[in-house]
Amino acid sequence: MHRSANEIIGYKLHAEDDHFGTCEDLLFDDRWWTVRHIVANTGNWLISRKVLVSPIMIDRPDWHTRSLFLNVSKEAVENCPSPSKDEPVSREHEKKLFQYYGYPYYWAGTGLWGPATYPAAVGTITPGGAADKDEDPDDTDGSENNHLRSFKEVKGYFIKGSDGDIGHVEDFILDDETWALRYVVVDTRNWLPGGKKVLLSLNWAKTVIWEDSTFEMDLTTQAIENGPEFDPEKPVNMETETRLYDYYGRPFEKTIDKHLQQHIANPFV
Repeated sequence: MHRSANEIIGYKLHAEDDHFGTCEDLLFDDRWWTVRHIVANTGNWLISRKVLVSPIMIDRPDWHTRSLFLNVSKEAVENCPSPSKDEPVSREHEKKLFQYYGYPYYWAGTGLWGPATYPAAVGTITPGGAADKDEDPDDTDGSENNHLRSFKEVKGYFIKGSDGDIGHVEDFILDDETWALRYVVVDTRNWLPGGKKVLLSLNWAKTVIWEDSTFEMDLTTQAIENGPEFDPEKPVNMETETRLYDYYGRPFEKTIDKHLQQHIANPFV
Protein backbone atom coordinates (compact mmCIF):
# COMPACT_ATOMS: atom_id res chain seq x y z
CA MET A 1 0.00 0.00 0.00
CA HIS A 2 0.93 3.65 -0.17
CA ARG A 3 1.55 5.95 2.78
CA SER A 4 2.08 9.66 3.22
CA ALA A 5 5.49 10.72 4.50
CA ASN A 6 3.74 13.50 6.43
CA GLU A 7 1.60 10.87 8.13
CA ILE A 8 4.58 8.81 9.32
CA ILE A 9 6.13 11.80 11.09
CA GLY A 10 5.11 11.41 14.74
CA TYR A 11 4.68 7.61 14.65
CA LYS A 12 5.65 5.88 17.91
CA LEU A 13 8.76 3.69 17.82
CA HIS A 14 8.75 0.55 19.94
CA ALA A 15 11.78 -1.65 20.61
CA GLU A 16 11.24 -5.31 21.55
CA ASP A 17 11.06 -4.35 25.21
CA ASP A 18 9.97 -0.72 25.42
CA HIS A 19 8.73 2.37 23.62
CA PHE A 20 11.67 4.73 23.06
CA GLY A 21 10.64 7.60 20.82
CA THR A 22 8.77 8.93 17.81
CA CYS A 23 9.57 9.50 14.16
CA GLU A 24 11.01 12.99 13.73
CA ASP A 25 12.16 12.85 10.11
CA LEU A 26 12.77 10.50 7.17
CA LEU A 27 16.09 10.28 5.32
CA PHE A 28 15.88 9.08 1.71
CA ASP A 29 18.76 8.52 -0.68
CA ASP A 30 18.87 10.73 -3.75
CA ARG A 31 19.91 7.94 -6.13
CA TRP A 32 17.23 5.28 -5.55
CA TRP A 33 14.57 7.52 -3.95
CA THR A 34 13.99 5.19 -1.04
CA VAL A 35 13.67 5.96 2.69
CA ARG A 36 16.78 4.46 4.32
CA HIS A 37 16.48 5.80 7.86
CA ILE A 38 13.86 7.07 10.29
CA VAL A 39 15.28 9.78 12.55
CA ALA A 40 14.00 9.13 16.07
CA ASN A 41 13.05 11.80 18.58
CA THR A 42 13.95 10.13 21.89
CA GLY A 43 12.89 12.97 24.17
CA ASN A 44 15.24 13.22 27.13
CA TRP A 45 16.81 9.83 26.35
CA LEU A 46 19.96 9.98 24.16
CA ILE A 47 19.23 13.67 23.70
CA SER A 48 22.66 14.59 22.29
CA ARG A 49 22.66 11.89 19.59
CA LYS A 50 20.95 11.35 16.26
CA VAL A 51 19.24 7.97 16.58
CA LEU A 52 18.57 6.21 13.26
CA VAL A 53 16.10 3.39 12.66
CA SER A 54 16.30 1.41 9.41
CA PRO A 55 13.10 0.02 7.81
CA ILE A 56 14.95 -3.33 8.03
CA MET A 57 14.35 -3.18 11.79
CA ILE A 58 10.56 -3.00 11.47
CA ASP A 59 9.00 -6.23 12.66
CA ARG A 60 5.47 -4.99 12.09
CA PRO A 61 3.77 -1.64 11.58
CA ASP A 62 0.45 -0.80 13.19
CA TRP A 63 -0.95 1.84 10.88
CA HIS A 64 -4.12 2.28 12.97
CA THR A 65 -2.26 3.23 16.16
CA ARG A 66 0.52 5.02 14.22
CA SER A 67 3.18 2.74 15.70
CA LEU A 68 6.23 0.88 14.36
CA PHE A 69 7.35 -2.20 16.28
CA LEU A 70 11.02 -3.09 15.83
CA ASN A 71 12.95 -6.36 16.06
CA VAL A 72 15.77 -4.88 18.19
CA SER A 73 16.06 -4.16 21.91
CA LYS A 74 16.21 -0.73 23.49
CA GLU A 75 19.71 -1.58 24.72
CA ALA A 76 20.83 -2.31 21.15
CA VAL A 77 19.49 1.09 20.05
CA GLU A 78 21.25 2.77 22.98
CA ASN A 79 24.62 1.20 22.14
CA CYS A 80 24.53 1.61 18.37
CA PRO A 81 27.05 3.93 16.66
CA SER A 82 25.49 7.28 15.93
CA PRO A 83 26.56 10.75 14.79
CA SER A 84 26.01 13.72 17.04
CA LYS A 85 22.66 15.51 16.88
CA ASP A 86 23.75 18.17 14.36
CA GLU A 87 26.18 16.03 12.34
CA PRO A 88 25.16 14.86 8.83
CA VAL A 89 24.84 11.13 8.27
CA SER A 90 27.83 10.16 6.12
CA ARG A 91 28.38 6.90 4.26
CA GLU A 92 31.04 6.05 6.86
CA HIS A 93 28.44 6.35 9.64
CA GLU A 94 26.04 4.19 7.65
CA LYS A 95 28.72 1.51 7.28
CA LYS A 96 29.35 1.48 11.04
CA LEU A 97 25.62 1.28 11.73
CA PHE A 98 24.98 -1.57 9.33
CA GLN A 99 28.03 -3.49 10.56
CA TYR A 100 26.81 -3.10 14.14
CA TYR A 101 23.36 -4.50 13.37
CA GLY A 102 24.70 -7.11 10.94
CA TYR A 103 22.68 -5.80 7.99
CA PRO A 104 23.97 -5.93 4.40
CA TYR A 105 24.67 -2.59 2.76
CA TYR A 106 21.63 -1.42 0.78
CA TRP A 107 23.93 0.16 -1.84
CA ALA A 108 25.67 -3.17 -2.58
CA GLY A 109 23.76 -5.70 -4.66
CA THR A 110 21.12 -5.83 -7.36
CA GLY A 111 18.03 -5.28 -5.21
CA LEU A 112 16.59 -2.04 -3.89
CA TRP A 113 17.84 -3.16 -0.47
CA GLY A 114 21.12 -4.76 -1.53
CA PRO A 115 20.37 -8.50 -1.65
CA ALA A 116 16.58 -7.97 -1.52
CA THR A 117 13.77 -5.86 -2.95
CA TYR A 118 12.02 -5.33 0.39
CA PRO A 119 13.62 -4.42 3.74
CA ALA A 120 11.55 -7.14 5.45
CA ALA A 121 13.10 -9.72 3.10
CA VAL A 122 16.57 -8.97 4.44
CA GLY A 123 15.46 -10.98 7.47
CA THR A 124 15.79 -10.63 11.22
CA ILE A 125 19.48 -10.51 12.03
CA THR A 126 20.89 -10.49 15.56
CA PRO A 127 22.43 -7.09 16.39
CA GLY A 128 26.21 -7.10 16.63
CA GLY A 129 26.87 -9.25 13.54
CA ALA A 130 29.09 -8.27 10.63
CA ALA A 131 27.61 -6.72 7.51
CA ASP A 132 28.44 -7.84 4.02
CA LYS A 133 31.72 -6.11 3.16
CA ASP A 134 31.19 -6.20 -0.61
CA GLU A 135 31.03 -2.73 -2.12
CA ASP A 136 28.73 -1.62 -4.89
CA PRO A 137 30.92 -1.08 -7.97
CA ASP A 138 28.78 1.96 -8.82
CA ASP A 139 29.47 3.52 -5.42
CA THR A 140 32.71 5.26 -6.37
CA ASP A 141 32.13 8.62 -4.73
CA GLY A 142 34.12 7.84 -1.59
CA SER A 143 33.07 6.51 1.81
CA GLU A 144 32.25 9.94 3.17
CA ASN A 145 29.89 10.92 0.36
CA ASN A 146 26.40 11.69 1.61
CA HIS A 147 23.52 10.63 -0.66
CA LEU A 148 20.88 11.16 2.01
CA ARG A 149 18.23 13.88 1.99
CA SER A 150 15.91 14.95 4.77
CA PHE A 151 12.19 14.84 4.02
CA LYS A 152 11.69 17.92 6.20
CA GLU A 153 14.36 19.75 4.21
CA VAL A 154 12.95 18.80 0.80
CA LYS A 155 9.37 19.58 1.81
CA GLY A 156 8.78 23.07 0.43
CA TYR A 157 11.06 22.69 -2.60
CA PHE A 158 9.79 24.52 -5.69
CA ILE A 159 8.01 22.57 -8.43
CA LYS A 160 8.60 23.79 -11.98
CA GLY A 161 6.77 22.70 -15.09
CA SER A 162 8.49 22.76 -18.46
CA ASP A 163 7.38 26.40 -18.88
CA GLY A 164 7.45 27.92 -15.39
CA ASP A 165 6.79 27.61 -11.66
CA ILE A 166 3.63 25.86 -10.51
CA GLY A 167 3.88 24.89 -6.82
CA HIS A 168 5.94 23.40 -4.01
CA VAL A 169 6.52 19.98 -2.48
CA GLU A 170 3.85 19.32 0.15
CA ASP A 171 4.39 15.59 0.71
CA PHE A 172 5.71 12.34 -0.74
CA ILE A 173 3.73 9.13 -1.11
CA LEU A 174 5.77 5.99 -0.47
CA ASP A 175 5.31 2.25 -0.91
CA ASP A 176 5.06 0.83 2.62
CA GLU A 177 6.67 -2.48 1.56
CA THR A 178 9.77 -1.19 -0.22
CA TRP A 179 9.81 2.27 1.42
CA ALA A 180 10.48 3.73 -2.04
CA LEU A 181 9.04 7.16 -2.83
CA ARG A 182 6.51 6.94 -5.68
CA TYR A 183 4.70 10.27 -5.88
CA VAL A 184 5.16 13.90 -4.94
CA VAL A 185 2.19 15.92 -3.68
CA VAL A 186 2.31 19.41 -5.18
CA ASP A 187 0.61 22.36 -3.48
CA THR A 188 -0.23 25.09 -6.02
CA ARG A 189 -1.90 27.60 -3.68
CA ASN A 190 0.89 30.23 -3.95
CA TRP A 191 0.81 30.13 -7.75
CA LEU A 192 -2.83 29.60 -8.71
CA PRO A 193 -5.96 31.46 -7.53
CA GLY A 194 -7.56 29.28 -4.88
CA GLY A 195 -4.94 26.63 -5.48
CA LYS A 196 -5.20 22.88 -5.05
CA LYS A 197 -3.06 19.83 -4.40
CA VAL A 198 -2.11 17.51 -7.23
CA LEU A 199 -0.32 14.17 -7.30
CA LEU A 200 2.58 13.61 -9.72
CA SER A 201 4.64 10.49 -10.29
CA LEU A 202 8.36 10.81 -9.65
CA ASN A 203 8.76 9.07 -13.01
CA TRP A 204 7.82 12.43 -14.50
CA ALA A 205 10.55 14.39 -12.73
CA LYS A 206 13.04 15.60 -15.32
CA THR A 207 15.71 16.87 -12.93
CA VAL A 208 16.18 17.93 -9.33
CA ILE A 209 18.49 20.88 -8.76
CA TRP A 210 19.40 20.50 -5.11
CA GLU A 211 21.32 23.80 -4.97
CA ASP A 212 18.20 25.69 -6.06
CA SER A 213 15.73 23.55 -4.07
CA THR A 214 13.82 22.87 -7.29
CA PHE A 215 12.09 19.90 -8.93
CA GLU A 216 11.62 20.21 -12.68
CA MET A 217 8.75 18.09 -14.04
CA ASP A 218 8.38 16.84 -17.60
CA LEU A 219 4.90 18.41 -17.78
CA THR A 220 3.57 21.84 -18.67
CA THR A 221 2.21 24.09 -15.94
CA GLN A 222 -1.22 23.96 -17.63
CA ALA A 223 -1.24 20.17 -17.54
CA ILE A 224 -0.39 20.21 -13.83
CA GLU A 225 -2.93 22.98 -13.13
CA ASN A 226 -5.71 21.02 -14.81
CA GLY A 227 -4.72 17.67 -13.27
CA PRO A 228 -6.97 15.70 -10.92
CA GLU A 229 -7.17 17.28 -7.47
CA PHE A 230 -5.55 15.21 -4.75
CA ASP A 231 -7.44 14.53 -1.53
CA PRO A 232 -5.01 13.59 1.30
CA GLU A 233 -7.88 11.93 3.17
CA LYS A 234 -8.36 9.33 0.43
CA PRO A 235 -5.95 6.40 -0.09
CA VAL A 236 -3.67 6.23 -3.11
CA ASN A 237 -4.76 2.92 -4.60
CA MET A 238 -4.62 1.24 -8.02
CA GLU A 239 -7.72 3.14 -9.15
CA THR A 240 -6.11 6.46 -8.21
CA GLU A 241 -2.87 5.55 -9.98
CA THR A 242 -4.58 4.34 -13.15
CA ARG A 243 -6.72 7.48 -13.37
CA LEU A 244 -3.67 9.69 -12.83
CA TYR A 245 -1.58 8.01 -15.54
CA ASP A 246 -4.55 8.01 -17.92
CA TYR A 247 -5.10 11.74 -17.46
CA TYR A 248 -1.48 12.57 -18.28
CA GLY A 249 -1.40 10.04 -21.12
CA ARG A 250 1.54 8.15 -19.66
CA PRO A 251 2.03 4.38 -19.53
CA PHE A 252 1.49 3.10 -16.01
CA GLU A 253 4.81 2.34 -14.31
CA LYS A 254 4.69 0.66 -10.92
CA THR A 255 8.35 1.30 -10.15
CA ILE A 256 10.84 4.02 -10.96
CA ASP A 257 13.35 2.96 -13.59
CA LYS A 258 16.91 2.58 -12.23
CA HIS A 259 18.45 4.75 -14.93
CA LEU A 260 15.77 7.40 -14.44
CA GLN A 261 16.53 7.52 -10.72
CA GLN A 262 20.17 8.24 -11.49
CA HIS A 263 19.08 10.86 -14.04
CA ILE A 264 16.82 12.61 -11.55
CA ALA A 265 19.54 12.72 -8.90
CA ASN A 266 22.33 13.58 -11.34
CA PRO A 267 20.78 15.73 -14.09
CA PHE A 268 24.14 16.41 -15.73
CA VAL A 269 25.06 12.72 -16.19
